[in-house]
Amino acid sequence: MDEIANMHTTDFYRTVFLEYLQSKISPKEPLNLYAPFTYILGLGGKRLRPILTLLTAEIYNGNYKDALDAALAIEVFHNFSLVHDDIMDDAPLRRGSITVHEKWDVNTGILSGDAMLIHSYQLFESYEKEVFRNLVQLFSKTGMEVCEGQQFDIDFETRDDVTISEYLKMITYKTAVLVAAAMKMGVIIAGGSKEAQDKIYDFGKNLGIAFQLQDDYLDAFGDPKSFGKQIGGDIIENKKTLLYLKAKELATNEQSQELEDLFSISPQDTSAKIDRVKELFVESGATSATKQQIKAYTEKAFAILNTLDIDSDKKELLRTFGEDLMYRTV
Repeated sequence: MDEIANMHTTDFYRTVFLEYLQSKISPKEPLNLYAPFTYILGLGGKRLRPILTLLTAEIYNGNYKDALDAALAIEVFHNFSLVHDDIMDDAPLRRGSITVHEKWDVNTGILSGDAMLIHSYQLFESYEKEVFRNLVQLFSKTGMEVCEGQQFDIDFETRDDVTISEYLKMITYKTAVLVAAAMKMGVIIAGGSKEAQDKIYDFGKNLGIAFQLQDDYLDAFGDPKSFGKQIGGDIIENKKTLLYLKAKELATNEQSQELEDLFSISPQDTSAKIDRVKELFVESGATSATKQQIKAYTEKAFAILNTLDIDSDKKELLRTFGEDLMYRTV
């Protein structure tokens, strides 16, 4: 039987990961510390990062079962960051459900998030010394970059001079590096070469940037039923996403001034503001420009994919995964 016959579908990886998550994460005393764990991890989500860890482990001839603890660590860390982000953004919804700090309170959200972060590190303790060291080094570097990205995001809210390159750096740190690390961990666990680890990291990073740009687009133009978050949340919070920055770059003076005026309003849920900002995004050409950037970063990822020293069928598996992300609606 050839290697590709042993590969599984993304649905398979999602199913085995969810079974593993449920076997490892359960409420215990004190309940107010651990119940938010199981709540946020049970809200669903795409499970993109853990799937990529399991998938890359097998692509590089490892066993996906060996990557389950690392995959769970990535998912627990990701959800910890969401709990704290939602507190900072005062977000009412996450994946279509009430956020942790709204369901319990802010103090519970902070402490439970802290415990999730610690638990994500504990999950690496099952690995042998050298693999453990490599995984934790990567995880710590990635975690610090995620924090830096979040701080850039907060800083940008009160700045009127954010550049597109600064914004792309922010989303690289806040989102893309965790996707990249998830993939690199799979290769580390499989015993892949340093070159293989670095290339898969770069592939994941570009895919992660495209993923976040698509998320920004869907925040404004997605279907609230499938997207699972409040539509227009970024507009309400006056976030300078690529849509906003491209609109400022491409708009007429009148459109640009109107956009600035709309984004000077204190965060509030006014459907009139959301509707008008979206019209300005479309009229200025920012919507088309953002879609083009999503495509460009996906193609950058695919250019790296072409250089990977793996079977062509395995490349096709990763290509399909990337295309599914680019054309997603959730």
